[in-house]
Amino acid sequence: MQAGTERQPLREVPDSARGTAITSADRPALVVFVSDEASEAAIRGGLGDILGGQMRRGTVRSAVKSLEKETTPRVLIVDISGVDDPFAALDDLATVCTPDVRVLVVGERTEISFYRDITRNVGVHEYLHKPLTRDNVARLFGPHVQGSGESSQDRGGQVTVVCGAHGGVGSTTIAVNLALELEEVTRSHVALLDLHLRGGAAAMMLGAKVTSGLRIALEEPERVDSLFLDRVAVPINDRVRLIAAEEAMDADVRPTEDGVRRVIDMLRQRFNHVVVDLPMPPGPMERAVLARARHVVVVMGPEVASIRDTVSLRKLVTASGAPGRVITVLNGAGRRGFLPTKLVAEGIGGPPDVVIPDLPRQLPRASNLGQPALKASSPLRRALEQLTQEIAAVRSSTARPSFLARLFGRGGG
Repeated sequence: MQAGTERQPLREVPDSARGTAITSADRPALVVFVSDEASEAAIRGGLGDILGGQMRRGTVRSAVKSLEKETTPRVLIVDISGVDDPFAALDDLATVCTPDVRVLVVGERTEISFYRDITRNVGVHEYLHKPLTRDNVARLFGPHVQGSGESSQDRGGQVTVVCGAHGGVGSTTIAVNLALELEEVTRSHVALLDLHLRGGAAAMMLGAKVTSGLRIALEEPERVDSLFLDRVAVPINDRVRLIAAEEAMDADVRPTEDGVRRVIDMLRQRFNHVVVDLPMPPGPMERAVLARARHVVVVMGPEVASIRDTVSLRKLVTASGAPGRVITVLNGAGRRGFLPTKLVAEGIGGPPDVVIPDLPRQLPRASNLGQPALKASSPLRRALEQLTQEIAAVRSSTARPSFLARLFGRGGG
């Protein structure tokens, strides 16, 4: 079937055109047909406890064959990747499903015209293109699976929090280099906000000088105006800005929740991505930041204390009911005298999302020289490519997102 011709919406199929599937009280809540392991992992991670359904390997054609004989689920996720005529396949799916099914589709096509056609003319509730991320699945598929209708859209910059589960695990190193990698991969504007107001290391790692403007903004939000960023944001390159402070250790710093909200909201208006190096354990200021974060990157070391605090921090973040937000990074894997990765995985209840090997020479040297470690460490770059793929939905550092993705930073925090 060609695009633009009249199609029968999935939700309005007459009873006479259906297969033997019928509605029942014990019908499955969710059935998923996807053709690759990466998409399956993203759906499992994004939907979390919502899943409680059946995950099967296959495409929309597999779904048609199965649902000819099985009860239609309340929500159906199907994969149209590699299907020659996806519209015809979805028409076939309509003949074997009950009209109240919610159909969510994943595929490889990225054109906005295709998205509009498949969601407006076929009756599909939502479409996501690959590579899937846990965040996009949670944000765009999650409301449909939960039955809460359409998800809200926010076009401000995307907030990513990086925090250490335990002291000394290298969270600032990850935050600094992640900000640079995001800029390089997405070609978008990135703000790096270091909220370690005393003893922060982001400026030192980048060889930058900062002012006291951030402290004033956090303590007195009424003084933050449109010129705030011009005064306190330090250019790192054409598209990366650092917002940080270097207050004395005996300084009586009193940031407010209103102040941090105001700062982040202003950054989201100007930048596609806002990477926040956040102190732990969380106080009122840190909790306000976590509430605005799209992703929370928890950096841990291969040690018992990190395992304990990672589990605790993950519970704190996921208590808000937003699955898919926490990304666990194991930094220093293989370090002599520390726990092996297998034991770390057992301790946190599953393998870390990103594993960075022990780099005892490259990372300290880069920090002491005030140079980003990303340039000198290919293992760190490869690990950050995985992290960037989850955050920005790009495949590698050689990929480039669309113009609209760069413009809007793929949604808000």
